[in-house]
Amino acid sequence: MSLEPTPEVQNTTGADAVDTAIASGIDFDGTPIPKAKLDLYNQVMAKESDRQRSGVSNTMRSRIVRIGAKHIPQEELNQKLIEADFAPLKEKEIAFYYGGK
Repeated sequence: MSLEPTPEVQNTTGADAVDTAIASGIDFDGTPIPKAKLDLYNQVMAKESDRQRSGVSNTMRSRIVRIGAKHIPQEELNQKLIEADFAPLKEKEIAFYYGGK
């Protein structure tokens, strides 16, 4: 009787879960990520790593809005941004992230 190797159970929660899966080349369901997908992802990320950044606060705000809109109602997120001394939600952000809800 031969034992087949089983893929390690991956953590699928947290901010680094996707990055860890990509680095390992294994999707959360244990299947390999196709080489063409990994190659394209790595090509685009290499270009992104060369891009000049506009500042940490701007990047923090962008991430808060992009991810927060998935979890926090519009008015609450807007208030939290203001309380943290970030710019409030912009009309285009509201339309993009909350327009279909």
